[in-house]
Amino acid sequence: MTAAERAARLLELHRAPGLLTVVNVWDVISARVVADVEGTTALATASHSIAASRGYEDGENIPVDEMIAEVARIVAAVSLPVSADLEGGYGDAPETIRKAIGVGVVGANIEDQMKPLAEAAAQVEAIMKAAVAEGVPDFVLNARTDVFLRAGDRDPIEVLEDATARGKAFLDAGAPVVFVPGLLTEAQIGHLADAFGPQRLTTIGVPGSVALSRQEDLGVARVSYGPFAQRVALTALAKLVEDVQAGGGLPGDVRNLN
Repeated sequence: MTAAERAARLLELHRAPGLLTVVNVWDVISARVVADVEGTTALATASHSIAASRGYEDGENIPVDEMIAEVARIVAAVSLPVSADLEGGYGDAPETIRKAIGVGVVGANIEDQMKPLAEAAAQVEAIMKAAVAEGVPDFVLNARTDVFLRAGDRDPIEVLEDATARGKAFLDAGAPVVFVPGLLTEAQIGHLADAFGPQRLTTIGVPGSVALSRQEDLGVARVSYGPFAQRVALTALAKLVEDVQAGGGLPGDVRNLN
């Protein structure tokens, strides 16, 4: 498929009433393992995990060209549509999106980093215009708001209202979906899904999250897992080391996946 066709497919997966789940990847082998699991229809990268695998702290410390190069390897290794987590856009979000589209990416997370709302919405509009100019009008921008992640001791009602206003502004600016990460309650998810409309909200799976089946009922478009997929893999590695050091060995259910 062409990039435009892959983007249209990714958008279709978000718009479908069934919940889209994406277990995030960070390199070629993790991408291939996830893509090969039956039922996987799309991939998403995790910026935190890519940065960590290359020795960088999270928070746009990895050079943008190094991030794009790793994403390019992932795109080339699979046939599924790939969405890239590109943090806040590395100082020039539309240009970063152009680079990502150039290596085959057809969707992206871009953080608002709690910029003033007008500025954050203008960035969303500029990103979507850049995607159209690159020939990918159905580019799936997962416009992220960091309201809950930076809530601190703010009143929860005020936080929810802020997230709602930001998400609606991003949708009005052309984003097809809005990403609201954090440990959200069922009531908060329901409020956001109602405010944005069916299949417009995406969330992150964290310990204690609302069950996937319930999020699907509430009209959530997608649930992703950010850095947690890598943490699960590294936890398994650490447990192997602990078992070996205790005199044990390999578990009996090891798969030959590489």
